[in-house]
Amino acid sequence: MAINPDYVGREYRAPEAYEVTRVKIREFAEAVGDTAPVHTDPTAAKAAGYADVVAPPTFPVILGMAGSAQAIADPELGVDFSRVVHGDQGFHYSRPVVAGDVLDTVTRITDVKALGGNELLTLETVATDASGDHVVTAGMMLVVRGE
Repeated sequence: MAINPDYVGREYRAPEAYEVTRVKIREFAEAVGDTAPVHTDPTAAKAAGYADVVAPPTFPVILGMAGSAQAIADPELGVDFSRVVHGDQGFHYSRPVVAGDVLDTVTRITDVKALGGNELLTLETVATDASGDHVVTAGMMLVVRGE
């Protein structure tokens, strides 16, 4: 089944705001092997100029999970998840993500194209804080392998 290109521009809002906690940051840092003290020690983070412990640079991948899951599960989009592999990831920050942030996210389908017998689905998740200010945009490209 081909991915429906009419879905470019469609948005998927996370059902609730994401509360960034020290525990979530520590767990993510441990999972990716980032041992920098700014991720686990509030004193070290404050000495480095952060309001609290700061999330590792790739932490926003978590923020896009709710919207991406909604998109991929949408039967009208036509993604065969059994054929999906991760193709690319990128982040554009206005400021770091720190413990205490409460972030709203919207994931948007930004591109659908065919390449070499595969299909490429590009998603972008924009995270804003409680004031409505941009924090980070996380981009992700998924490859849906051809048969």
